[in-house]
Amino acid sequence: MTQKMHAAVVEQFGKPLLLREWDIPSPGAGQILVKTEACGVCHTDLHAARGDWPLKPKLPFIPGHEGIGLVVAIGAGVTQVKEGDRVGVPWLYSACGHCEYCLKAWETVCADAKFGGYTQNGGFAEYILADPNYVAHIPAGLSAKEAAPIICAGVTTYKGIKEAGVHPGEWIAISGAGGLGHLAVQYAKVMGLKVCAVDIDDGKLEHAKRLGADLIINAKNCEPAEILKQETGGGAHGVLITAPSLSAFKQGVAMTRKLGTCVLVGLPPGEFPVPLFDVVANCITIRGSFVGTRQDMAEALSFAADGKVKADIELQPLSAINQIFERLEHGEVPSRVVIDFEKN
Repeated sequence: MTQKMHAAVVEQFGKPLLLREWDIPSPGAGQILVKTEACGVCHTDLHAARGDWPLKPKLPFIPGHEGIGLVVAIGAGVTQVKEGDRVGVPWLYSACGHCEYCLKAWETVCADAKFGGYTQNGGFAEYILADPNYVAHIPAGLSAKEAAPIICAGVTTYKGIKEAGVHPGEWIAISGAGGLGHLAVQYAKVMGLKVCAVDIDDGKLEHAKRLGADLIINAKNCEPAEILKQETGGGAHGVLITAPSLSAFKQGVAMTRKLGTCVLVGLPPGEFPVPLFDVVANCITIRGSFVGTRQDMAEALSFAADGKVKADIELQPLSAINQIFERLEHGEVPSRVVIDFEKN
């Protein structure tokens, strides 16, 4: 008789997730089974459950791409991990390993990439099937709950900052100071950058200030680019847009200094409003950054294991997932929610 687990399942786009029993998967050759200890909740999970993006998941599916747990079973031929290892099952679930992008260590843009909690069932469940070649290896001393946001929000912001090409002592503007942004502030400070945090929530901005932001701007009633240019003598050398808002994207380009780089990691639905004259005349680079590679993951986790970056987390049971999604949709989650499977 097949053993069952509890999972939060999307059966219809735009409808509440259903808490139901699901067969515990068995690892085949080259696969592992992870018993979930914790799983972070990301705005991307909300987009997935609503079917917001052009390539939609196949229904029904289990979201969640910040799942952390212990390896409890191993399929034939697996040598990279062993039972008892603590691993994370991230957004980049797997890639082909041999295309031009994989060979250049850019597996995140592989045409055959699979994504956790999207094209593959994810971490809103008591067990996760995973590819051992692409799991995150959680350093000793970093708990599952602490690690969960790092394998998505952490690596995404860390990679985005690297892609901005900002040097120590230069300015980076971080648009959106919530789940991703509060981690971005910490990574940027550890990397020696001057940080301006931009948001429309005073509470999130005060939190960013406590985390080390040198300048905070509430964009609700002002043009942040004007203030930033006055304070920095020309704007930010790099801008990281984490907010899933088209207005934030437009503001981000305006905040970018001449010859600077504006990096996009937020994914709002709609078309990006690009001010072409400003981009051309000021020689601004606009660059997309999509999570991070396995090496980026190891680096992002290392900062957290050393205590230099710490996610501000709120623990909730799996049964609260629909309330969590509702809060996410209305901007009522100050930092990061983590599903604690010990609470279920």
